[in-house]
Amino acid sequence: MTESNPLGLAHLLASTDAVGRALFVVLLLMSVASWTVMAVQALARWRGRQRGSAFLTRFWDAPSLAAVGRELAETAPQEAFGRLAQRALEARAHHDTHSAGDAQHLAEAGGLHDFVERAIKQGLDEEALRAEHGLTLLATVGATAPFVGLFGTVWGVYHALIGIGAAGSLGTLDQVAGPVGEALVMTGLGLAVAIPAVMAYNTLVRGNRLQAGRLDGFAHQLMSLVATGAALGRGPAETPSQAPRDAARSAQPA
Repeated sequence: MTESNPLGLAHLLASTDAVGRALFVVLLLMSVASWTVMAVQALARWRGRQRGSAFLTRFWDAPSLAAVGRELAETAPQEAFGRLAQRALEARAHHDTHSAGDAQHLAEAGGLHDFVERAIKQGLDEEALRAEHGLTLLATVGATAPFVGLFGTVWGVYHALIGIGAAGSLGTLDQVAGPVGEALVMTGLGLAVAIPAVMAYNTLVRGNRLQAGRLDGFAHQLMSLVATGAALGRGPAETPSQAPRDAARSAQPA
């Protein structure tokens, strides 16, 4: 029977000093943090897609913006499209309430259209910041974990060679290759931590771009509806993108 190999990660941690153990703990914390962010982001985006699709269906089937406002007042929106619609409707309501007594200030602000447009743009910026939550951590882990692992390998090789020299051995191949190969485990751990983080970062960034495009399209439609005060609702053959354009044309004076 072949003897089991005494070398490995457990032997490396047992034989290394505090620096080597600290580097291993850092890699472990990086891995736990990155996988936590990935799990939270995956769950949040899945819920956001489900809730966003449901809200858009209710939004375009609503009879008026007032009905949408009542729904948003009763139930706080939990996804980006609802929050954007709520911000736009609140901006319009604020303008309608204060336009008589604060005309000079609102005239400088550019009127209803510009007032609502600024509110929508601020909402888009807030959604972009919310979507980027955790991406900095993933980028940092993906960029630094390989170097932390490499540092652990260099530190392990250094101590292995120091130990061989202090023992006064002849430095045969098995005496050198075993500890050096064991130290390379730290480099492998660094890559194992970094690769999932980089892949998740790229996936989330692409998802953010797609979501930003959808929000931007909805913001243009929402701006047209809120500025004109047109009714919602559409026929079976009418798409969401056609609804605000038709409403804007019907609101224009002959």
